[in-house]
Amino acid sequence: MAITASQVKELRELSGAGMMDCKKALSNTDGDMDKAVEWLRENGLAKAIKKAGRIAAEGIVAVDVDADGKTASIVEVNSETDFVAKNEKFQAYVAEVAAQAKASSAADIEAFLAEPWAADTSMTVDDKLKAMVAVIGENMNIRRFEKVTTDGLIVSYIHAGGKIGVLVEAATDSSSDGVKECLRNVAMQVAALNPKYLSSDDVDEEYKEHEKEILLSQAKNDPKNAGKPDEIIEKMITGESYRSMEDVLEFAVNECGLAELDRDSVEVMEEYKQLRASFLLKYKPELLGEYAKHPPLESEEPEAVMEYLEKCKEQLRQAMAIPKELFDIDMHKYIKEYSDINERLDVVIETKYGY
Repeated sequence: MAITASQVKELRELSGAGMMDCKKALSNTDGDMDKAVEWLRENGLAKAIKKAGRIAAEGIVAVDVDADGKTASIVEVNSETDFVAKNEKFQAYVAEVAAQAKASSAADIEAFLAEPWAADTSMTVDDKLKAMVAVIGENMNIRRFEKVTTDGLIVSYIHAGGKIGVLVEAATDSSSDGVKECLRNVAMQVAALNPKYLSSDDVDEEYKEHEKEILLSQAKNDPKNAGKPDEIIEKMITGESYRSMEDVLEFAVNECGLAELDRDSVEVMEEYKQLRASFLLKYKPELLGEYAKHPPLESEEPEAVMEYLEKCKEQLRQAMAIPKELFDIDMHKYIKEYSDINERLDVVIETKYGY
């Protein structure tokens, strides 16, 4: 039978379901209003729409990266509670959404929701979302997605069980484990700092001016800058006073209380040797051969304790004897100035091996 617009309107008011869903329900029930409502309820559509007004502020991020690292997607799907976000069924669904996004050609979320659902082309992505709302019992929302393709390499990183997700694309001819590890470290940095731009050249001038005004206001309100002329404060903010590395180092020494390390100091060099040995024992013990494992304390008897301490000293001596060419650490040129010489021996180090 023919379905009229007034019937569709009446059913929408009764159920809160969408226009097309109401029309489909009426068509499947020969225009019977009560049966149409039941049909919507049985298919979870009325229930899903009813929940749509509730706020979905939790959820997870998921990624899907091809094995060759050339194509990847990242999606954010929201739920009402963190409890549902940790649900295996919800997480499996989000992974399917990420796979759908990786194969999608949609330019925006509306087009994406209108696409046929890859796992069941008889429904759309939006239909599948509504079905999942009915199954899980909470309002859900596919908030955003992004698809990335490259001739280089894409690496992903998911932090805190899906709270933060990152894709890093790099122009490279290599897909070695070393390159992947490097890009993963970059992705972790992005997750930690949430940078808005890749380089300063990408920053909009209006945004720069806005941030500059905020920094200037903060600097002027800082008691340490009391009495300084505005032009000096502005140079501090913009970096115009730092025209060379010498200027930067002079500022570090004079303003930040840094003191240059005395590389010829016996105390400093002894501290350096101890640090190098400690790091070697922790991160490269294989270089020590038979001394790689920390000696066990057999008992608390005095003789056993003395033997244990002697073994520890020998292990440390062996570590200190390893050539710098095999393992080394870099000490910064400057350390924080302290009145107590012993505190100055807490040498800040810059590492080479990722520890």
